[in-house]
Parts: sequence; C-alpha cells; structure tokens
Amino acid sequence: MRPVHYIVIAAALGLTALIYFGGNNIPPKKPASGNMASGAGPAGMASAQSAVQPASFDSILNASRKQLSPALLADVEGLEKKLAAAKDSVAMIPVMQALALKWRDGKQLPVAAYYYATSAKLENSEKNLNFAGQLFLDLIHDAGSPGVQLWEAQQSIACLKRSQELNPGNDTVKMALAAAYIEGAGETMQGVQLLLGIIREKPDNIPANLMLGRLAIQSGQFDKAVQRFETVLKQEPENTEAMYFLAEAYKGKGDKAKAIELFEKCKQLVNKPDFTKEIDQYINSFK
Repeated sequence: MRPVHYIVIAAALGLTALIYFGGNNIPPKKPASGNMASGAGPAGMASAQSAVQPASFDSILNASRKQLSPALLADVEGLEKKLAAAKDSVAMIPVMQALALKWRDGKQLPVAAYYYATSAKLENSEKNLNFAGQLFLDLIHDAGSPGVQLWEAQQSIACLKRSQELNPGNDTVKMALAAAYIEGAGETMQGVQLLLGIIREKPDNIPANLMLGRLAIQSGQFDKAVQRFETVLKQEPENTEAMYFLAEAYKGKGDKAKAIELFEKCKQLVNKPDFTKEIDQYINSFK
C-alpha cells in the first residue's frame, strides 16, 4: 500500500461527519483506484463500468438474509410485517428506521442503507438524505461485486440529488455527488462538471481543487494538477493531502528533486513512524 493511505483515510473520516452535520470545507474521498498516479485513468474506469449491470435490491436482500442470526431474522420479519400493514408514510417511516437499525446490527450495511434512504425520502429530510447518500458512497469502496458497487453508487446519487434539490447551494453535497459519479458509477464527466461548477463560483474551493487535481494526475495532466494543488497550498500551506499529490504531480512531470523535497516536507508534517518509513521506501523506488 502506498503511503498516501494515511492521508486519504483521514480525509474520508472528515467527509462522513461533515456531510451529515453540515459545512462545506471537507476533503474529498479517497481515489477510486487507491492510487491516483497509476495508469488507470477515468476514461478506462468509465469504460469498464459501462458493461456492468447494477445488482437488484432483491438479490442483495436475499443474500443478506442468509447472514443474519435466527433471532435477528425473526425481528426483521416482524418489522417487515408491520411495514406491509402500514397505511401511510407517517406509519412507514419509524418502521423503516427500525429495519435499518436491525440490518446494521446484523452488519448488512447495504440493506441498512437502503432503509435509511427510503425513510429519508419519505421524510424529505435533507440531513437524513445526506447521511444515507454518504453511507452508500462509503460502501462502494468495499462492494463485493461490480454490480453491487454500481447499485450503491446509483442509490447514493439518488439521495444526494434529492438533497441538492432541497439545498442547491450545499457544496459538500456537490462534492459527494461528484465522487459518487466518478468513483462508483464511472460517469466521470458528470462528476467533473459538478466540480468545475464549484470552481467557477469559488475558484479557491479546497475540496474541489483537491479532487480535480487528483483526476488530473490520473489522466496524466500533471501541469494542471500542479496548478490545482498549488491553489490549495496557498491557502493551507500545511495541507498534507495537497502536498503529497503535488509531489506526485512533479514526479509525473519528471522533476524528481522537487517531488522528493515535497515528500520530505509531507513526511515531517504527518510525523508518524510508519508513514515516514513508507515515504522513504517510496522515494528510494524512483530516485
């Protein structure tokens, strides 16, 4: 694993909290490939996704039932009967929320997320739509199959688009929606257009510049990547995510000396022995 994982894990934790509780200064999710400097660019990812069909909720539900304990399955079946008997959305919402909790207890998070999302849509709650959308977005990184990943991405997009209708100015939701398009659905240009829309209104927006910079590295546009990360570092000189990827961009441009200088500075700022060790090994692999 490349040393970048120390940085992107922290970024992911920040996004989950802030999209739920509000705000719009969050770092973006981790790169879909886990290695933004690799040769697999957005176009290749979109091409691979185009051949994939999304899994059905019924197939996910049936597979998940087999993972529940008998006691938990009995509780779920009891709640499903209550849901079937509910006559309106007011009665359905608390039952769906209870189902979400039961499926979460059974560690079947895609099904839990589905019930969180369905209840949030019935409530038309921006906060709960954001929570469900982000939960689906988190899940796409550990999906068991491409079909499940695409289904989770589509569910995330549906929740986040509904939230965006309620609050069009929430840049945090735009960032998450862009990530869902790019990382889960393989619809890279849809995500890029959202990011560019943020940049047009707020050229110094840190999360959008970070994500666009990493995409530029993926596609080999290293000069553009340098511009994005330098924009971030002018505002936050100790932003280790921007510094790490700026080093990757200079490495891609062939400027090894500048890349090493930035990796060394990033290493000092993170100040973790394991990170230091991995950075040293990484530098030795190309210098």
